[in-house]
Amino acid sequence: MADRSDPRDQAARLRCWSGPVDPRPVGGGITNANFRVEDSGEAFFVRIGEDIPLHGVMRFNEAAASRAASAAGLSPEVVHQEPGALVLRFVEGQPLEASDLRKPETLERALTLVQRAHAELPRHLHGPTLAFWVFHVLRDYAHTLRSDESPIARELPRLLAAAETLERAVGPVDLVFGHNDLLAANFLDDGKRLWLIDWEYGGWGSPLFDLGGLASNNGLSVDQETWMLEAYFGHCDDGRRRAYAAMKCASLLRETLWSAVSEVHSTLDFDYAGYTAENAARFDAAFSGFRDS
Repeated sequence: MADRSDPRDQAARLRCWSGPVDPRPVGGGITNANFRVEDSGEAFFVRIGEDIPLHGVMRFNEAAASRAASAAGLSPEVVHQEPGALVLRFVEGQPLEASDLRKPETLERALTLVQRAHAELPRHLHGPTLAFWVFHVLRDYAHTLRSDESPIARELPRLLAAAETLERAVGPVDLVFGHNDLLAANFLDDGKRLWLIDWEYGGWGSPLFDLGGLASNNGLSVDQETWMLEAYFGHCDDGRRRAYAAMKCASLLRETLWSAVSEVHSTLDFDYAGYTAENAARFDAAFSGFRDS
């Protein structure tokens, strides 16, 4: 049995290999450990990570979403899964930077990929899958942060009141299977096309959360947000714009509380405290603008 305390060892001992392999670390993961493995002349990408109930990350759901996204032609092929490990065919490419997504042609390609995910991925899903409702996520994070006596706990009454305001503003939603973590690094460019990767937070929810996250995570301009909404929906009235603005704020608050929980519970080497502070400031600015609009 693989040593679960050593992700590299776990990657090396997976049942899918034809013989001994030498996993090479790949950077970028902040909830899991990633490796490149070559076996029988082929290259594979290995994600090692257990369930993270604190973040709503359940690996059965990630695997189901990854398989469906692969079947839809959106993500690399899943070639193996076992507890704590997911093996995908390796795609030679570069993760995008936020500045890439601010380029009109790249943003258009990325939005097309997201639209396809929302429309096509559900046709390929098998078995039980999770919901992702950001306002439940926020309330759940608040429970954890109070128990942890986190430094941000004293801000929770104010932040949860803001979340209630935002949830009311969102109102009824259309249901899609969203990615729910549209950081630039989760788009991979192989020189010919984009791939959408990392389905840890995939789940049923509102398309507005993905659109809000795409904008807030990558610094889109107001004009780009307007273009994005009109390109996605065809027509976007004032009510939908208001709901979108609320979801964009919620995406920033989710990122803030996600990081605050990770400050206490994650063992990965990442500056969570700095990330919490950065996103808290961005949320406050966005929510202030939302209230004043």
